[in-house]
Amino acid sequence: MTETPSNSKRARRGPVHVIGGGLAGSEAAWQIASRGINVVLHEMRPHRMTDAHKTDGLAELVCSNSFRSDDASTNAVGLLHAEMRRLDSLIMRSADANQVPAGGALAVDRDGFSAAVEAALRAHPLIEISRGEVAGLPPEDWDNVIVATGPLTSAPLADAIRSLTDESALAFFDAIAPIVHRDSIDMSVAWFQSRYDKVGPGGTGADYINCPLTREQYETFVGELIAGQKTDFKDWEASTPYFDGCLPIEVMAERGAETLRHGPMKPFGLTNPHNPTVKAYAVVQLRQDNKLGTLYNMVGFQTKLKHGEQTRIFRTIPGLTGAEFARLGGLHRNTFLNSPKLLDPQLRLKAAPRLRFAGQMTGCEGYVESAAIGLLAGLFAASDATGLVIGPPPPTTAFGSLLGHITGGHIETIDAGPRSFQPMNINFGLFPPLASAPTKKPDGSRLRGTEKTIARKMALSERALSDLDRWLAAMPQIASAA
Repeated sequence: MTETPSNSKRARRGPVHVIGGGLAGSEAAWQIASRGINVVLHEMRPHRMTDAHKTDGLAELVCSNSFRSDDASTNAVGLLHAEMRRLDSLIMRSADANQVPAGGALAVDRDGFSAAVEAALRAHPLIEISRGEVAGLPPEDWDNVIVATGPLTSAPLADAIRSLTDESALAFFDAIAPIVHRDSIDMSVAWFQSRYDKVGPGGTGADYINCPLTREQYETFVGELIAGQKTDFKDWEASTPYFDGCLPIEVMAERGAETLRHGPMKPFGLTNPHNPTVKAYAVVQLRQDNKLGTLYNMVGFQTKLKHGEQTRIFRTIPGLTGAEFARLGGLHRNTFLNSPKLLDPQLRLKAAPRLRFAGQMTGCEGYVESAAIGLLAGLFAASDATGLVIGPPPPTTAFGSLLGHITGGHIETIDAGPRSFQPMNINFGLFPPLASAPTKKPDGSRLRGTEKTIARKMALSERALSDLDRWLAAMPQIASAA
């Protein structure tokens, strides 16, 4: 495409450097290289490991294996899936190729997924993978850098960023759910069923293992969670807040006796075939974690209980009395920037525009959201490399609404101060409202209750995909200018 004053700027020199080989960094590197631009992808593992990672694989999933709902019509994360697929997302391509049954969700075989991402990046002729830590600020001659080091950014780099911004990094705790060997689950007590028998990608409507609890069993279990020994905090961690979207199971229990029954242990939409006339008071669900179906993770059971306590307490759940754990839950500290104050609309650090940030560091939460921000960072970095200007995606899209939250959608209050910015999953509350929300069905009768909510979400999704297509059609063809 021929550059014009309206769509051009001074091009950057040299390759783009992407620091961090997680989902955001991997996606960013893919998007840049796909547009004909050389990339160096830096990953410190295995030379330096983190408290959460177990392998040196790129795009390792350290928590759940779920990318959540794949429903692009009425679910915001499903809509984000669809938007990412339209931009040839490597993360979504690899997830689709390694999916395992999970009802209405898109879940993956974590090892197969990571291997697919790494294989694609290694095979790309414009991508160099450099193993080793970038300790401190990148060299000055790296003039186009994406920092996607995630919630476990190494101390030297975090300190260097802090010195640039004069801002203390914000932090919260993120906990990891346990994984159980499938053959240790007692299926004479448990059963297979998706909630409301919902069929999802690669699924059958019976994709979760369900373990039922009576009221007495549930109340005893809640008491054990609250009384169980937890991981001790260090002094500097004591005031770090949790992210409400990923609370440890015992913290949820402390918030009220019925909290878990209306959260990860809700019994609704499930019927126990072993005792169909009696409704369970609460249900623990397990979701397939690998393609072989030999491992299942405990849905929503992220925890900071000590390992011995986890084994003891979780084996009181009917169906899990003989459970063998492939991995117990854990706790790690997540760090993220005060992005609305520190980053510009193209994810550049205002204090040092050669540095761009992506992934969970920016204050998005979730695998898909992190990869999506990595994708946008890659597009913006590619535009810097060529001198062609890419504007931000429309705020009516999932991409645009998430970017807007990170770079300007948050409202600071005098009372809350700078620490009021918190991580956010994609949700329809981030989208601009419809100019005219649907009120009637095709037959002319009025929409009511849930029907009205579903119709509004469908209209938001339809608008988003239409606006995204227009944005893509107007985007400069970066590859031809590289």
